[in-house]
Parts: sequence; structure tokens; C-alpha cells
Amino acid sequence: MRKIIYIFLVILFWACSPEEIIENVCVDGDCNAEFFIDELVQPDAYQDSNGYWHVFYYGPKYFTIRGELDEVNAVVNGVPLIETQYDSDYWIALDNLRFTVPTYSVLSWFTGGGFNNPIPIGDIEYTLSDIVKIMPPLNIAGYQIQKNFCWECPYAETMLGTYSKYNYNPRQQIFMDNEMVGDTLQVFIKTVFNRVQENVMEGNFQYKTSKGKVRQARVIKNFKQDQELNKKLFTKALEFAS
Repeated sequence: MRKIIYIFLVILFWACSPEEIIENVCVDGDCNAEFFIDELVQPDAYQDSNGYWHVFYYGPKYFTIRGELDEVNAVVNGVPLIETQYDSDYWIALDNLRFTVPTYSVLSWFTGGGFNNPIPIGDIEYTLSDIVKIMPPLNIAGYQIQKNFCWECPYAETMLGTYSKYNYNPRQQIFMDNEMVGDTLQVFIKTVFNRVQENVMEGNFQYKTSKGKVRQARVIKNFKQDQELNKKLFTKALEFAS
């Protein structure tokens, strides 16, 4: 029996503002992103007049969100500088975990003459109780927050959510199970077009010194350096666009 779950997609767009760069970030002048429930996994899913997607639980513990993003002008070696982030306010706490493993005998039968595929003689079922005490809650977007998570660290924000980078057709699996039937899930999606400036400012790249050694770039915190670098990036962006 199929059971219905309601999905509401909150889509955000992020790109350079007109004051920051003159040329268009995207090829067609707009930076549009559309997201749908993948019909390959959910052939009967549909969006109602209020913007909610209806998906059906029939066994698989996930559904897939697929995206269609506008092409960007910032492409390096054929790789578009674009990123999509997924998050949700829906968390799953695991109480008990039960799984079954097959057992074999030294005298087992085999499926072929190569004696590579033994036939199990039975099954053993294991149950892990109170797993919530050792495993943090799971966000349906596919990530967890550990007990020792560093909220003050500069990389903290990048750990909250799941990402699909450098891809015009991102796909993300979202967890669901039979206990979620009848619930309304909110999935937040943010697409960032053109990551050059952000990656440079945050030191998300490596470089070679004059002696050929590979170094990790540092985060730029100095205001004067911030201004100078942005001016140089702006000049390079205009050169690239022309």
C-alpha cells in the first residue's frame, strides 16, 4: 500500500549583485534554478496548487530531488563554478537498529562449480538497543551533528547540510520511512552561482611557491587585503568577460 508524504521545497538563489559585477553571472542573463521530485524513484509524485509536492512511501527509504540550473559564464577547464546546498528542519532519532546476517557452514552447498558463492543455512538477527545514546540524530538531507561539533570554527557552516558542486543537474537523496507518512517535510535548497570570490576569500585553494612547494591558502581577514583582492578579482572578471 502506498502512503503519502508532503514535501515543501524552499529554494534560494545566491549570486553576485549588479553592484558587485557588471557582466552577467549566467549565460542567459538570469540565474534560475528549478527543482523537482525525480520521477524515476517517485513516478506518481505531483505538485499541488499550493506548491507542495506529494510523494508516496512504498518501500524504498528515500526519494530524490533533481535540479535544473542555468549555465554560468564562470567555467574553469569545463567545470562550472556553481554549488547547490540541501538542508531540512526534519530530524530522525534512531532508537533501535535491527539487521539480519546470513550464516554458513563449512559443508554448505555452492551455487556454482567454482565454490565462490556458498548457500546460507540460516539467518541470525541482531538488535542494537538505545542507539540514540551513541548516534546523533540524522537530518533527512543526509548529515549529522556530532557531540564535539565545533560551532565556532570557520568551517562550521559548510558542515551543516549536504552539497552538490560544479553540476548543472544536481541530484540529492532525501531520507524517508513509514513513520513519516502523513508528515509535511521542508527541504531548503540554496544555489550559489560563481564561487570564485568566496573560495579565494575563504582560502579554499592551494598554490605553489617559487620553490615548487604546495601550500594551503589562508582565510583573508584583513580589511585592506579584502578590498585589494576584490578590486583585482573584479578586474580579472571584466577581462574574462571581454
